[in-house]
Amino acid sequence: MSRRLRSVRFWTGLGITLLALGAATAGVYRLRQVQAAGTLPTAPARQGDFSVIVRCRGELKARHSVQITAPVNVPSLRIVWQAPPGSAVKEGDSVVRFDPSSAQQQLHENEAALQQAQATLDQAVADARITAEQDQRDLSTSKYDVEKAKMEVSKAEIVSKLEGEESRIDLGLAEQKLVVQEATVNLHGTSYKARIASLTRQRDQAQAQVDLTKQRLSQMELKAPLSGVVMYMQNYSQGWMNAKPFQVGDQVWPGGVVAEIPDLSTLEMEGKVEEIDRGRIAVGQETRVRIDSLPELTMPADLIAISPLTEQGFEWPRTSTFRAFGHIRQPDPRLRPAMNGNMDIVVSRIPNAISIPAKSVFTRSGKPIVYLADKGAYRAVEVELLARNPDEVAVKGIQAGAMVTLVDASATQTKGANK
Repeated sequence: MSRRLRSVRFWTGLGITLLALGAATAGVYRLRQVQAAGTLPTAPARQGDFSVIVRCRGELKARHSVQITAPVNVPSLRIVWQAPPGSAVKEGDSVVRFDPSSAQQQLHENEAALQQAQATLDQAVADARITAEQDQRDLSTSKYDVEKAKMEVSKAEIVSKLEGEESRIDLGLAEQKLVVQEATVNLHGTSYKARIASLTRQRDQAQAQVDLTKQRLSQMELKAPLSGVVMYMQNYSQGWMNAKPFQVGDQVWPGGVVAEIPDLSTLEMEGKVEEIDRGRIAVGQETRVRIDSLPELTMPADLIAISPLTEQGFEWPRTSTFRAFGHIRQPDPRLRPAMNGNMDIVVSRIPNAISIPAKSVFTRSGKPIVYLADKGAYRAVEVELLARNPDEVAVKGIQAGAMVTLVDASATQTKGANK
């Protein structure tokens, strides 16, 4: 009897122990499921107007910009100072200064040549004036001699015949001398006039060289034609592979474009639109611009133009895209040309829609589903997709405020069960 009692107690105790172990195992399993469920990332379903967008990548460009070019008629241009790249400048501020030493040396030489030419011209004018005065005195003397000879000839009737003939001969000689003197005066006048004209041309040429050198010196400093930021162009003097923006010490060819100042008030986003999305967009649609380097900034814009033809990019495989231009209504002062970002073109709106993150939608049996949080677990719910954007979707079938998972809850639960 005692042995049978001990056997009953033994099996009873063993059964209770096994039941306790089973209950503990089930509790641990449920606890792990709850813990696994509680660690899944979730997001709330929001209700409101849903904007259907076409997203495209692009970069900022200024529709209006002014180029700063080197002077055309100035040789040996070497940069000795320039404003820092990307710095803000105001209209009239200095942007680039060239080395003026060569032009200054040429100016000194040209000014010396001008002084020499002016001195030579002044001497020639003085010589011509002295010669002209002397010629006029000689001409007056010759005229006086002619008149005197005429008076002696007039006495021929009252003097002897011989004296009358001598008077006529003297008159003829005086008249010949007068002709010679007049010819001499004309010769000297013409000669000095030609010499003075030649020296005047030389003086004018020297003056032109001085004026040209002074003009070149005045062009050794390039100033900003408008307020904005300075963007230096590429210097291809060392070849396309070694091209770098212009910097201090670089030689600039006459008439070359050194820098560019974009008008920041005309900034717009130039985006690449895929061919499949071209039919969904149109000029005048509202857009939103976001810049990669300023993620907290969202700027309203307007779609102002679309390229009529596609353009092929340089990436591989080759792709063809349209160019879309979104004008930013109020550009932020921190914006700069060539910044990369996104442009969201609003093609339509769904009023009072339920929106959830795009990665919270999964597929089961070919139908879209979401996983809703339900008392520590997750429940799969079928939904209807109304519209899809790159980051979010509009759905029908769940309530606003419902928490949806951002990962596949069934796969997570399966892994937890296997553990």
